[in-house]
Amino acid sequence: MADNDHIAPQLEAESNPAHSSHIDEEDRLRPEFVDKVLDAVEAGDDETARRLVQPLHPADVADLIELAARDEREGLVKALAGIVSPDVLAEMNDFVRDDLLDELEPQQVADIAGQLETDDAVALIEDLDRDEQQAVLRAMEPDDRAAVEEALSYPEDSAGRLMQRDLCAVPEHWNVGQVIDYLRSSEDLPTDFWEVFVVSPDHHPIGTCKLSTILRTPRNMLVREIMAHDQTLISVDMDQEDVALRFQKYALVSAAVVDDVGRLVGMITVDDIVHIIQEEAGEDVLRLSQAGDGDINEPLPLTIRSRMWWLFINLGTEILSVIVINNFQDLIAKVVVLAALMPVITGMGGNAATQTMAVTVRALATGQLTSSNTLRMIFREWWIASANGWGLGLVMLAGIQWWYHDWALSVVTLLAMILNSINAGLSGVLIPLALNKLKIDPAIVSTIFVTTMTDTLGFFFFLGLAAAFHLQG
Repeated sequence: MADNDHIAPQLEAESNPAHSSHIDEEDRLRPEFVDKVLDAVEAGDDETARRLVQPLHPADVADLIELAARDEREGLVKALAGIVSPDVLAEMNDFVRDDLLDELEPQQVADIAGQLETDDAVALIEDLDRDEQQAVLRAMEPDDRAAVEEALSYPEDSAGRLMQRDLCAVPEHWNVGQVIDYLRSSEDLPTDFWEVFVVSPDHHPIGTCKLSTILRTPRNMLVREIMAHDQTLISVDMDQEDVALRFQKYALVSAAVVDDVGRLVGMITVDDIVHIIQEEAGEDVLRLSQAGDGDINEPLPLTIRSRMWWLFINLGTEILSVIVINNFQDLIAKVVVLAALMPVITGMGGNAATQTMAVTVRALATGQLTSSNTLRMIFREWWIASANGWGLGLVMLAGIQWWYHDWALSVVTLLAMILNSINAGLSGVLIPLALNKLKIDPAIVSTIFVTTMTDTLGFFFFLGLAAAFHLQG
């Protein structure tokens, strides 16, 4: 696969004064610039549009296309012929890119994929329909096709999909001079890499040498004498989220990827991991809210379908709360103030549970919460929930006593607030832990179960205590 050097275009663009005038202080395209380009395209002045866009970095060109309305993108891309390069497509939003690829012939897609690194080429074609994907693969060069087909054989979101096949590997018996000569003469090496992998005769990684070490070592020194033996190896089937955690934990710049028998098959670099960290973080936030992919470029029917599905499930769980309330309707009819106070009890419980759940899901995702400290985490949240329940409950007690002069109602509210706060804290930590144990992503369904617990039990605690205290209207 051909390698794409983003650094040179970026330096060239940033050194161009015209470029800086198009970008605001937050590195976003200025609205007036976007309007100027789109107006030029609409007027048929493609030359002006290309002149305006030419200085931009590929990522900024991708942003420009994404900012255009869907019915404007095809004309914009045609006007920018020669500027919308494979680099631009690699930087583009998935939904927008898929729309553009649908307009291209398989040979055109194959030509673009052939100019990208394997991981970018896989990202380009993995979401195509199977027939379209096969047509593109048939149109690719044999070597490129073999690399992409191998990558597609690995699970989605795995290291095998993420890794680059092009890397630099040398045997341990070489000296530094041989390594330097090899780096200068070989045409198959990636343009950007930071370390050389040292391999055994059966191609198992046994160490690494930083480029800085190689450059500062005499030519006659053997690789085995200067290599670092400790290295973090990534399995081809490791989930990309776990890969990102390893890069973050060990401050890696690159890492070797090995197959199921330990042979070196690729490498992953930190620039790929930055995208993964951003993607996974945003994904977890959106899953907690059941907002689908949460992408403003996502097709409208898909967004409606994904959101409505979770809303229907939420509707079903809310019926449980209605059933609890219905069992106490005579009491509520006598003591009308209970109806006014019920949302306070459940609302505060829901807010407390959301806080705990967010902390727990994040701790699971980042590897902070493990079986070694689970019990400590549970007790910690129990103490926090108890303190919050007493604090909020005492405030409610004072307020109700001042307003209604009813000690029984004040004590009922205090106890209900404490119980539901503890319920919220324990639900917020135990439900994500249980789902994680069952191999279910806690970010996806925790909210529904936690909300059900705080609402249903919140109503039950409050109304049940009110009945037990024989409150009278």
